[in-house]
Parts: sequence; structure tokens; C-alpha cells
Amino acid sequence: MTDVYPEYADKVDFYTIGQSPFETIEQMEEYRISQGYPWPVAEINQDILKDLQVFQHSTKIVLDHQGIITYRAGYGDGGASTWHGIFKDLVEKSGG
Repeated sequence: MTDVYPEYADKVDFYTIGQSPFETIEQMEEYRISQGYPWPVAEINQDILKDLQVFQHSTKIVLDHQGIITYRAGYGDGGASTWHGIFKDLVEKSGG
């Protein structure tokens, strides 16, 4: 993701969202910085995670400009070429 992010940073919104109710936004931010991730972290209501069926760490969900899930993957899924294709498709469908 870090390889693809610079090309789409101004076209696609990226967020890291914590899943654990025991992990604070400050802890997530510290981890983001320590790993060199340039995208922001965000908090989310746990009910939304249940609605999205997020039950494990490193679940990746892509929502299009209409809020429709267009991609879902687990830990280790989706290399740079996969993400490039996904984001390119998102930008094209949004008219960007």
C-alpha cells in the first residue's frame, strides 16, 4: 500500500481504522508514525465494524464514491498491482 499511496493520495481517501476497543487513537497514531504510513488514522463506531463484518485485524475494505464495497481482503492479501488496479478503477468511476 505504501508503494501505491503517493500516486493516489490526492484522489482516494485512505484511512487506518482501529478495530480493538482497547487501542486508543493515540496508540494507533504512534504505530502509524513508527511504520512510516503517510495516511491518517481514524476512530470508528464498533457497530459499524460489525455491520461491515470486520472480525480480524488487517481487513481491507474499499468503498466507492457511493459507499458501495468494491473490494474486501484479509491479512496479506492485495499486493501493489492489485491496489493500483483497485484505486485506478475507483478514480475512473468517480470521474476523477
